[in-house]
Amino acid sequence: MIHRKELITRHNPVYTHAKPRDPLSVGNGAFCATVDFTGLQSFCGTAFPLCIMSDWGWHSYPDAPKDDSGLRKTLYDTFGRAVGYAAEDQGQESLFKALRQNAHRFNLGNLGLAVDGAGEEDYVCVRQELSLWEGLITSVFNVRGKPVTVRTFVRPDEDTLCVRIESGLTSREEGAKLLVRLSFPYGSHKKTGSDFTNPTGHTTIVEKQGKSGLVIRRIMDGARYTVAVSPGRDMDARFDGVHTVTFTGTGERLELSLCFAPEGLSQRPEQKALPENFEKGKEACAGFWETYWTEGAAIDFLGSADPRAAELERRIVLSQYLSAIQCRGSLPPSETGLTCNSWYGKFHLEMHYWHCGYFALWNRCKELEKSLSYYARILPVARGIAAEQGYRGARWPKMCDPTGYNSPSSIAVLLVWQQPHPIMLAELCYRCNQSREFLERYRDVVVESAEFMASFVHIQDDGKALLGPPVIPAQERFDPRDVLNPGFEVAYFRWALRQANLWLTRLGEPVRTRFEDTAKRLSTPTVYDGVYVAHERCPQTFTDPAFYTDHPSMLAMLGMLPGKDIDRAVMSRTLDRVLEIWDKSSLWGWDFPLMAMTAARLGRRHDAVNLLLMDTPKNTYLANGHNAQADREDLPLYLPGNAALLLAAGMMAGGWDDDPDARGFPTDKGWSIQAEGFHTYI
Repeated sequence: MIHRKELITRHNPVYTHAKPRDPLSVGNGAFCATVDFTGLQSFCGTAFPLCIMSDWGWHSYPDAPKDDSGLRKTLYDTFGRAVGYAAEDQGQESLFKALRQNAHRFNLGNLGLAVDGAGEEDYVCVRQELSLWEGLITSVFNVRGKPVTVRTFVRPDEDTLCVRIESGLTSREEGAKLLVRLSFPYGSHKKTGSDFTNPTGHTTIVEKQGKSGLVIRRIMDGARYTVAVSPGRDMDARFDGVHTVTFTGTGERLELSLCFAPEGLSQRPEQKALPENFEKGKEACAGFWETYWTEGAAIDFLGSADPRAAELERRIVLSQYLSAIQCRGSLPPSETGLTCNSWYGKFHLEMHYWHCGYFALWNRCKELEKSLSYYARILPVARGIAAEQGYRGARWPKMCDPTGYNSPSSIAVLLVWQQPHPIMLAELCYRCNQSREFLERYRDVVVESAEFMASFVHIQDDGKALLGPPVIPAQERFDPRDVLNPGFEVAYFRWALRQANLWLTRLGEPVRTRFEDTAKRLSTPTVYDGVYVAHERCPQTFTDPAFYTDHPSMLAMLGMLPGKDIDRAVMSRTLDRVLEIWDKSSLWGWDFPLMAMTAARLGRRHDAVNLLLMDTPKNTYLANGHNAQADREDLPLYLPGNAALLLAAGMMAGGWDDDPDARGFPTDKGWSIQAEGFHTYI
């Protein structure tokens, strides 16, 4: 049996100097705060922003369009029928841009320390540690030689940030004194989610609540939220009349609990109990994390001779933590989660599988079910997208906000590989509990996803089924008018159509004959020069540099998918060809786990591990555990890479249906592996 506490705590991030590009975060899965070496947001970064973000914190500018009814659609010939897509901005640049930027996530506030007269150069980091077992950051630093200790955590049961500050500087009556400042920015679509240059665009109202604390109301265009602040004893709060509240104390300990909540979705602030004290919150936080670490699956590489084993274990442990603090909400996660804005804070549904699929394998299925419910909520919107384009069923958007409406894009609106995802994710969840209630709850999501796929595929007079054009495959390197039968998408559609019929069979309903008929008619993957190519019209996949770049998605046909129709010898040669010539710098963080899953199914265990640990800029993992995407300023972190690593590791540890006794990790003397609690992959 794995000693869970030893496994987790040996990977606590510990800093002895400031790491502005590797800040630490605390969160509860739907609410997250990122801090600097002071344990708060005293020195806000730009390369790696320090934000407080939530699942519910969305904002639109006052001049944002209400819908895309004024947007001109580009017509694409679709087997003799014109279908419109919001794919071109020419002549409508402002509207196109506004629809992409709104709604966006925003930074709920900035909580930082200040000492009168001291600049950043007067602060010296002594030691900062994130206790993964407790969900607690302890920061020790000096200000002009005077020690300060800050403890920071987020409650697991509400969106509350809790802070304890201990220092003689908090009680000084004369000279420099430590202050805590809570400041509120205007919302922004930019990476920081903040605009501190627009004080007149929003309103902050402070309502005193006596000795028990105060309530702060925030009004920012259509966004409304409150912050209930519960300070410790002997503290004073002063409002500057604009957007900043300053807290000071008289003792050597200063405590604050800040509960953030959207108006209209909770009790009125004046009726809502203020946060409990620091110790009770800390106890609740520690209890949650101990349960989380002990009830999920685990992999332990201790004792392995391979020097890379410890690094792989570190990445796996920290990836679980990062995913847990910002990818367990009721919405599919954004690619930078609740840390900062990427693509305006919107989420990409083609990434939902890579973000959250691992939860089911790691015995944390309930965490996946939270965001899976999003599809049921936006089903009417998805039906509308399909109907507008002349298709049956539900066509899921790609880049969107909580409303489910698609953002215009030259690429996003033409992708289709997100369409089977709800079926895949629902199947992974069902395998964990196998309840009829779950089958009934997601019956419409599964069936209408399949209805769209069967409708989207074109059946020729000769009976052959064609996927595209127009379509952009997962490998986003092709003109949508040229793409025909991309191998991965065809295989995924085929699998999902048959899975939908299996879902109906489990419910005792008649199967849809058109689902199976379409699946049978879909083409087999195209082979050229002994390897699988990107799509039927691209025999030059491995000879033209323009096409051996981005995601090598043909590998997903055997790896992510069971690959029942795949020739393993051809796939093995394809993997070799990718490893030989593919532009590695163009790969994304989730591509390495994708390739490892293919290698694992092929029995190439050492290759699987080598791929997980490939030494290349977009497969680096920072000291805080985040998967960095080389030196991209717009992506200081990339959570699909972290979660994809967990998916591949879970599959390699727990096996898969075709060979449940198979494993993807090496068994030779270089590797000592203990694994427990995993569910088998498809």
